[in-house]
Amino acid sequence: MIVAAPSGAGKTSLVRALVEREPEVFVSVSHTTRPQRPGDVDGKHYHFIDEDRFRAMVSAGEFVEHANVFGNLYGTSIAAIREPLDAGHDIVLEIDWQGAQQVRKQFKDAISVFILPPSKATLLERLSARGQDDAAVIEKRMASAVAEMSHYDEFDFVIVNDRFELAVAELTALLRADRLRQGRRAEELAPLIAELLNQ
Repeated sequence: MIVAAPSGAGKTSLVRALVEREPEVFVSVSHTTRPQRPGDVDGKHYHFIDEDRFRAMVSAGEFVEHANVFGNLYGTSIAAIREPLDAGHDIVLEIDWQGAQQVRKQFKDAISVFILPPSKATLLERLSARGQDDAAVIEKRMASAVAEMSHYDEFDFVIVNDRFELAVAELTALLRADRLRQGRRAEELAPLIAELLNQ
């Protein structure tokens, strides 16, 4: 499952709540060149690497997707998603619309969800409430958010994060519905299907 959103729409909080409800879901840990912030745990929040290492990984074809966001490089390694998928787990990728385009080309059965804020005013309020950025940075993030939101129609599903519990329930419903797809259940259902169709 690909989950994308503009900064401040609540993507990380929604995915965290989804994982609490669905323990078999893994969240892929991206690589980034951005500086480690207070509270960031390497290997948990991101894999923090320098630009040379990142570019070497790109050259070696180690990323399923990568993008430049606010001057920092972000990428999802193939290894980070292959292991959980091969073990039969669901995996969530918290990435931007650029990364989503790249992932959809390689994983045709991935479902993609775009998270929208309920209004521009709410988005501005959420970005300002973080207290990490000055007015110029917030203005830049707002402009970037508008550009990102213009790609909402490239996604399979859209959730408006107005009432948090409802948004979590909707995201959970999408994951559970995807688990019921015939293609995903073919092996599990084979004995039952054989019995039911036996004349």
